[in-house]
Parts: sequence; C-alpha cells; structure tokens
Amino acid sequence: MQKLAELCIRRPVFAAMLILAMVVVGATAYTSLGVDRFPAVDLPTVMVRTTLPGGAPEDVESEISEEIEEVVNTVEGIRELRSISSAGSSVVVATFDLDRNVDTAAQDVRDRVQAALRNLPAGTDPPIVAKQDNDATPVMSVALSADRSVRELSEIADKVVRVQLERSAGVGEVRVVGGQERAMKVWVDADRLAAYGLPITAVRDAIVQQNANIPAGNVTRGQDERTLRTLGRFHDADGFNALVIANIDGRPVRVRDVGYAEDGTYEQRSAARLDGTPTVVLEIVRQSGANTVAVIEGVKASLTRLTGQIPEDVKLRVVR
Repeated sequence: MQKLAELCIRRPVFAAMLILAMVVVGATAYTSLGVDRFPAVDLPTVMVRTTLPGGAPEDVESEISEEIEEVVNTVEGIRELRSISSAGSSVVVATFDLDRNVDTAAQDVRDRVQAALRNLPAGTDPPIVAKQDNDATPVMSVALSADRSVRELSEIADKVVRVQLERSAGVGEVRVVGGQERAMKVWVDADRLAAYGLPITAVRDAIVQQNANIPAGNVTRGQDERTLRTLGRFHDADGFNALVIANIDGRPVRVRDVGYAEDGTYEQRSAARLDGTPTVVLEIVRQSGANTVAVIEGVKASLTRLTGQIPEDVKLRVVR
C-alpha cells in the first residue's frame, strides 16, 4: 500500500486513471445492486406443527404439546420454548441462541420428535418440523371483487388469476384466502340408514370404491400398445344420488334412498372482506432469495395482462 501511494504521488496520471477505474467499477456495481425491503436473516427458530382432527384443546395440550415439549427441551442451545394448543392443532415453538445454526437445530428437533411419535394418541397426523422462514411471508395481497358469489370468485381466482400470477418471475406460491372450493356433499338420514341395517361406513366405502378412475392395464396389438383406464368419477350430484351402497334382498340401496347429494363447497375456514363486502384475496409469496421489489413489479405487470382474461365486472385491486 505504501509503494502504491508513492507511485500515485510521483505519477499523477496513474493516480487519475486509478481513481477513474474505481469510479467506473463503483457505478457499474451500483446499477446492479439489488433492492429489498428487509435484509436476509435466518432467525434460529424452529416450529413443530401437529394436528389431531377433532381433538379438544385440553387433550391436545396434555397428550401432544407436553409430549413434544418434553423431548424438544433436550436439544442443545434452546433459549425459549413455548407452545400453542387449540382445537385439533398443536404448535411448539423453539427459539435458539443466535450463534446456533438453524439448519442443525431443525435437524436435532426433527430427530427428537421422531422419538416421541409412539407416545402421541391414535389418529394424530405426523408432526411437521420447519424453521421460521422470512421468505414465507406474503409480499403482496391482491383482492378479487365483483357482484358475484364467493364460490364464483374462488373459481376465477384459482383457475385463471392464480395460474397467471404463479408464472411471474420470482413468485414461489400464491395463496387464496377467503375462497370456497367446490365440494360434493352427501347428507345421510341416520334413521333411514338404520332402517336398512347399514352403518355410515358403508356409505363412505361405496363412495371411495366407485367414485374413482382406475387403471385397467394395457392392450397390445402388433407394434401398437394402448393404455386402458376406467373412468368412474361422478361430475354432478345425480351421479352420487344413483350410487349403490349395498344390495339387500336382491335390491340395490342407493344414496338417494338414505339421503341426498349436494353440489356445494367445503367448510369455509377463512374469510376476506373488501369495504365490508365478501371477497377473495390472493397472497403472493416470493421464492427464497428473490428480490421483493422485482417480484412485486412482475406481479403488477401480470395483473395488467389479466384484465382481458377475466369478466369485465371482476376487479383486481392491490390492497397491500
């Protein structure tokens, strides 16, 4: 460094060229510098999510949360351990010291949870162990609104808008909030079912076995080979109503004999409103490491192109 300083003093031209080179390199680096909302930080936090369908909060706490807390507490470097127990759901959150590698900590927690599986009650879904990821936070929210039912808006959001937004550069996931997905509901009268001497599981088994597309092997003729497939899925409520549950005394018992099928929606688990009106919101999650500003600009460009692909009365509005 001292020799370089002496050279610059003796030769001003060399010093000027050196300064000019640094300016050019700095200007080039500045134009390619990425812009983001927050710095990329891996917080040493690991979460364990476990579900027990139909479980009461008290049972979830005593039979799941406490069991998982007991084994996770043995992991090295834990600064804070807490749990949240609700109806059918348990979340155990372990926060580690800042000098603890989050990937190693997550693997240690995963190993401990595997050892506790045998102590969980029957019917418990396998626990999901994941580290806290800032990239999983939505960077943008778009509301889909119109004077239509939430089910219609959900179809447009899922089949048209989400497909286009997922193609934008840097978009990792598009979540639908407040939507109502189509579902075929089968309502059964318990008294009529008992009159036939049939359990409710007979209805369930009949639907599983008959409402399915089944591979039927191959047919070969010379050099030509064709794949066969049995198409057995029902597309409307009439097909489910005609479904045979069992044969009693040589007579078929169908769904319409013990109840009826309805073309409806799944039970709504989330809701969204825009200016007091029910709506559907799409939350955009960026890919890990993608530039937030670039992702948002790309999504806005996709929204402009979507204007001609959706009905005129349906409006897209960026709400966050």
